[in-house]
Amino acid sequence: MHDVFATQTTHAGAGGAAMLEIRNLEAWYGESRALRSICLDVRDGEVVTLLGRNGAGKSTTLKSIMGMMRKRAGSIKLYGEELIGCASNAIARKGIAFCPENRGIFSSLTVAENLTLPPIVRDGGMSEEEIFDLFPNLRERLNTGGTKLSGGEQQMLAIGRILRTGARLILLDEPTEGLAPAIVQQIGRVIRRLRERGLTVILVEQNFRFAETLADRHYVIENGNVVDSMTNAEVPANRDKLAAYLGV
Repeated sequence: MHDVFATQTTHAGAGGAAMLEIRNLEAWYGESRALRSICLDVRDGEVVTLLGRNGAGKSTTLKSIMGMMRKRAGSIKLYGEELIGCASNAIARKGIAFCPENRGIFSSLTVAENLTLPPIVRDGGMSEEEIFDLFPNLRERLNTGGTKLSGGEQQMLAIGRILRTGARLILLDEPTEGLAPAIVQQIGRVIRRLRERGLTVILVEQNFRFAETLADRHYVIENGNVVDSMTNAEVPANRDKLAAYLGV
């Protein structure tokens, strides 16, 4: 673990101070410990992926950052400010937004109502027109019930509504799961646009070929620990190792 952490801090230090610093993060579901000692850094404007098999702790890491885990310990700092102990709504107001794997679309609300539901937390969020430019389907379905959309359209809505908020750190949990290839490509274009706008993205993704086209760096999580990390440039020399980690 020491060598992995040394690699992480070297990568973070190469581009300046980290936006997000996580040290020795632990989290529990009841009495079951899901995260054991997560350490990672994310810089402004990066796309960073969390890789690993199902149940490794990737989604739990995102939920811990967002304050959604009732019991957690360690340190999560955003620009040096400690978030451990902060409630989820307070963390959101600091500029972090979470797009969950289940998308969280409200069936009783229309697309327009779902889109405008999250509050704006800071300046710099996307306008509705900019969101419709990214996701033209949403413009055509504004009066449709949120859960009457296709799976791909629901994913567009789930991402689009958090882009309004002005959040500077976007947490995306399995955004391409179960989607058609054309929609996956569209999600990839959106993530690239977010990077161009200077936003920072942490991406949990099972589709490594998709993640590889987008990410600056990758962390591999096993059994609630970070067991390896690498830049995207280092991936070609480590494909066998990644295949062993991911079982692909």
